[in-house]
Amino acid sequence: MKTIFEITPSENDLDISTFKYQVELTKKLDNINSDFNQEIINEIILWKVNRYAKFDEKTINLLNKINRNEENFNQNLTGDILLNLLKQKGVRLAMASTILRFKNPKFYQIIDQRVYRFIYGKELNYSETNLNLQIVIYLDYIEKLKEVCQKYQIKFEEADRILYKMDKEYNKDLKLKGY
Repeated sequence: MKTIFEITPSENDLDISTFKYQVELTKKLDNINSDFNQEIINEIILWKVNRYAKFDEKTINLLNKINRNEENFNQNLTGDILLNLLKQKGVRLAMASTILRFKNPKFYQIIDQRVYRFIYGKELNYSETNLNLQIVIYLDYIEKLKEVCQKYQIKFEEADRILYKMDKEYNKDLKLKGY
């Protein structure tokens, strides 16, 4: 490994324009000329961990078609929203389901490896490139979760949290991939 003291002047002629890390967010953060607030700090943190996802307007408009007080689940709208979410850079099924869950917890819950394992008895496994299969997996998961909630009298809006904690407690000796 070289240190700065071992680099000769010709090696030090680096082109800073080749820095291509979170381009839009880097530009935005570089140009902040206001007091910091929680939103700015969150963006800085997301920039640092390389987890910032910039959504297109179509996806945001679709998300906003979900009404938190809606009484009827719309499977077609959910499929469209999931497809658009999963097409966004940095968004996978767990993140997409988290966004949906906070939009309307009466219909959506977070799909998580622990909860999935706890209700299905096997690990969550899917191809990240097959978006349609991920949508089917999520919609099936929601239906299965409803059955589990009804059977064990768990409030659906709290199911992801309750079952996550239960898996951590009852399956604490079982490793999950990626952990």
